[in-house]
Amino acid sequence: MAVDLAYSAQVQDLVARTATFIADEVLPVEEEFAGDITAAGGDTIRRELNAKAKAAGIFAPHAPVEFGGLGLNMSDRVPVFEAAGASTFGPIALHIGAPDEGNIHMLAHIATDEQKVKYLAPLAAGDVRSAFAMTEPAPGAGADPNGLSTTAVKVDGGWKINGFKRFITGADGAAFFIIMARTVGQRGDRGGVTMFLAPAETEGIVVERHVHTTDKAMIGGHCEVRLTDVFVPDEDVLGAPHEGYRYAQVRLGPARMTHVMRWMGSAVRAHRIAVDYVERREGFGGRLADLGMIQQMIADNEIDLAAARALLVRACYELDLGEHASDSTSIAKTFGAEAFSRVADRAIQMCGGLGVSEDLPLARLANELRPFRIYDGPSEVHRWAIAKRAVGRARRAREA
Repeated sequence: MAVDLAYSAQVQDLVARTATFIADEVLPVEEEFAGDITAAGGDTIRRELNAKAKAAGIFAPHAPVEFGGLGLNMSDRVPVFEAAGASTFGPIALHIGAPDEGNIHMLAHIATDEQKVKYLAPLAAGDVRSAFAMTEPAPGAGADPNGLSTTAVKVDGGWKINGFKRFITGADGAAFFIIMARTVGQRGDRGGVTMFLAPAETEGIVVERHVHTTDKAMIGGHCEVRLTDVFVPDEDVLGAPHEGYRYAQVRLGPARMTHVMRWMGSAVRAHRIAVDYVERREGFGGRLADLGMIQQMIADNEIDLAAARALLVRACYELDLGEHASDSTSIAKTFGAEAFSRVADRAIQMCGGLGVSEDLPLARLANELRPFRIYDGPSEVHRWAIAKRAVGRARRAREA
């Protein structure tokens, strides 16, 4: 029996309405402000676009139905998130951007009923934003989470957190933070980490500065955050104490795949712009699209996009089955991140001088896509993990 890869009529309708909304309401704003969300108005424009998305019935397609979302599973999110990702402002408009999308997913699975009312409900509704505070400057946690150096010490009625975080997406303007802090052992140990929920106004939380990066469409920036004697009551521990890394896996695999979905939309957009250009542009006695070298770039882009989508669909299928999907999500993330940069680079090359000009969005799309090879795990770390698991399987098979 053939595997059914078709999407339901409801999902197809949602994709079509999302694509229309992005074209009519979101792309004009992105183009006006050259893809810079801060210049476009930050949270002010976010709220305006969120309101329009709600009116269009396409807001928060991933969020639980009981919290106002559409409740799509991972597989059904794929074409919807891709359609939204055609604009770098699209994820903000539909409230499916990082880190809020991943935080909504994690809170829905882990939070207590009281925490859902306090944190998940306003986040899912788009009334507030959030941030996930794990990454630290060297020698703290980065690609190696075991390096976590932020600590939380048990005190009467709760915990006190001290540490310094860097590259915390969305920190500026976030209503609350999910903070990863070591509660057992020392830096370099596996495990012993706890997740804490902390309102941004909690004494001791200070957003010190923005770390400016090549991407400009992440609302709230990528910031450094200092934590000084931050008190978190026991009721705001997210999940069980000392089990933070295990709970974080609920977020990380799906979040990597939704990144692939969103940036797939940007890569597809870049490719379509380039194909449309070379199909019309004349040179060397004909259309550029009739030249062999141009046709090879078009074909390579088509191959990269198709392969990335296939790997993404497979990984989401495994996640929907409840599988850990470590290999499939790492493979899809690594391939997609690198493929999308290749697609954007070829698109720029096909458009010549216009490709690197501000007349087309290709150069800034490339700047948005490039960090994905680092965000949510550098390609090299994913390759290391994939190889380590493969060797482990071979060793266990030999010893069986």
